[in-house]
Amino acid sequence: MTAIRLPPAIFLSGPTASGKTALAMQIAAELPVEIISVDAAQVYRGLDIGTAKPSLEERSRFPHRLIDIREPSEIYSAADFRSDALQAMHEITAAGRIPLLVGGTLFYFRALERGLPDLPTANPELRASLLQEAGALGWGAMHERLRALDPVRAERVHPNDPQRVLRALEIIQLSGRAASDFGKVGSESLPYDLIKIQLYPDDRAWLHQRIAQRFEAMLQAGFLAEAARLFQQPELHSDLPAMRTVGYRQAGLYLSKTINYDVMVGMAISATRQLAKRQLTWLRGEQDSHRINCSAGPDMFRPAREILFARIQR
Repeated sequence: MTAIRLPPAIFLSGPTASGKTALAMQIAAELPVEIISVDAAQVYRGLDIGTAKPSLEERSRFPHRLIDIREPSEIYSAADFRSDALQAMHEITAAGRIPLLVGGTLFYFRALERGLPDLPTANPELRASLLQEAGALGWGAMHERLRALDPVRAERVHPNDPQRVLRALEIIQLSGRAASDFGKVGSESLPYDLIKIQLYPDDRAWLHQRIAQRFEAMLQAGFLAEAARLFQQPELHSDLPAMRTVGYRQAGLYLSKTINYDVMVGMAISATRQLAKRQLTWLRGEQDSHRINCSAGPDMFRPAREILFARIQR
């Protein structure tokens, strides 16, 4: 019996500042792909400079799906991403093109490929109530509540990660069960022939330099003015996932005069390096990806091209 040939899809992942967007656009110039952003911050309108979104000119030439699809006051979950990405992939494949998923939100890649636990859906009224409590009591107290109700999940969730604390408490109240009692993945498989490429620097110092240079470039491009416009909106506050994005969190402290400019710059660069470290740890655990040395600079396009042409044209 002849096996059913699945349509191809490309996963291009890597740490922040590794050159994913530039490589994606090089690929799009040579192959019939359409780009889908895999970035938990780029979904938000108005978070442009600080999330290193492709420019409007770049997006006019190489359209990106799942950018600017939510207001920063909204919460966007991995389940939301999976649903949106599957729909986008279906549309791209139906048009005879290849989905190219690009980004650094690595849990989104896993959720898309392996599925998610069958958790209760978000409840806006309950979330609003929990957020109001958090505003009064603080996220430390909310994390302690989670520890009492679900110590296993509390060990895995940092007290300074309000989105995950909020979601765990919401699951408990909606289901009457601890979030850790639910299975890790769902049963849906991804109906695509995946080609997974990782950008991974052989030279860690190169990545650290790129992170510092990119943040300085963001500041020159008007990042603080962008952050100020966001924090001036009354519906936006520092506990929202969008406003806790690396860079914006530190900018908010500076704009509120909690820290000075030099401290803000140092904290933002340090936080971005820590993010990159977590991403690299995650990437090391992925065994079925083609790894490309991104610290090789522009030369990384050649091996990516060879991998893709070999897989797609066979």
